[in-house]
Amino acid sequence: MNEIFKDTEYKNWLSDLKTKIRSSQLKAAIAVNSALIEFYWDLGKMIAEKENVWGSKLIEQVAKDLKNEFPDIQGLSNSNLKYCKRFYNFYQSSITLQVVGQIGQQPVDQLQNVENQPVKLLKQAVALIPWGHNILIFTKAQSIAEAHFYIQKTIENGWSRDILNLQIKSDLYNRQGKAITNFKLTLPNNSSDLAHQILKDPYNFDFLTLTENYKERELENALVDNVTKFLLELGTGFAYVGKQVPMMVGGQEYFIDLLFYHLKLRAFIVIELKATSFIPEYAGKLSFYLSASNDLLKHPTDNPTIGLLICKDKNDVIAEYALKDINQPMGVSEYQLTKLFPNDLKSSLPSIEEIENELKNIE
Repeated sequence: MNEIFKDTEYKNWLSDLKTKIRSSQLKAAIAVNSALIEFYWDLGKMIAEKENVWGSKLIEQVAKDLKNEFPDIQGLSNSNLKYCKRFYNFYQSSITLQVVGQIGQQPVDQLQNVENQPVKLLKQAVALIPWGHNILIFTKAQSIAEAHFYIQKTIENGWSRDILNLQIKSDLYNRQGKAITNFKLTLPNNSSDLAHQILKDPYNFDFLTLTENYKERELENALVDNVTKFLLELGTGFAYVGKQVPMMVGGQEYFIDLLFYHLKLRAFIVIELKATSFIPEYAGKLSFYLSASNDLLKHPTDNPTIGLLICKDKNDVIAEYALKDINQPMGVSEYQLTKLFPNDLKSSLPSIEEIENELKNIE
């Protein structure tokens, strides 16, 4: 043992730490998430403060000493103690710079004047999700604001750790609520903010497998074939209604690419897919579909139908001007699709029938 860890001060500190572990009844607290997370916070604080005194070898020594004293307790390993310190440091380093909201009561960005008890509020927030989720967030988030976004979304949507990891990888924090919309001009205040927040820009369609020079119908079919993943990308509240939904207007039949219903907004969502760059004419056509949808599909108790154009790319200035004088609520977003295969690859792959026949020949 390093000489520094033989002195009385360390032994007294270690004794206090052991007492804290016993008094917290950690074995029982493992089943009670909030108590466990609060303990990890306090443990990280104690280590962070003393590491400045005793140096970088502290965690290694503490892990050995605690393992000897509590061999049956999980969470006291070298690696987890490092996570505890990182956990505490991540939030503590920005505590004086950020206003922290109480998760589960109202959106973080709407909370004000909570500076009086920032540590308490932080501990309340992070204690509402499991430790594994917390590790993902504080090791990947770039700011407290981003961390609280993912904490709030995890609680609201009941995300598993895998889904949370997927959302962080897809950079949901920087995509949600970023679409170009005219909602403030076309929707009541109580629904315009919510409508804006449910849209993303860009949408990530990397779960699709398409060949180069794909057409809009191929994109649409691929999204419907992967509708579970598409709904996950759209976000909570979207319910799939159908594709190529027909509407008769003036004796002519028109078709909506994709139709959804949003449970919180209580409104139909018309999605038009474009495998090309956005042009102003697209907004006019979508406005026509929204008018028809309100007359033909919308129930009297529903809110006005909302339109979303998802294009290969867009010029934000052109999109803003295109929506400016349209009186129907709509937004414009791009989509990302990085996994494209050469057109001739498909023809070189065996079909299902060919594979089945080959297997029969083997038998």
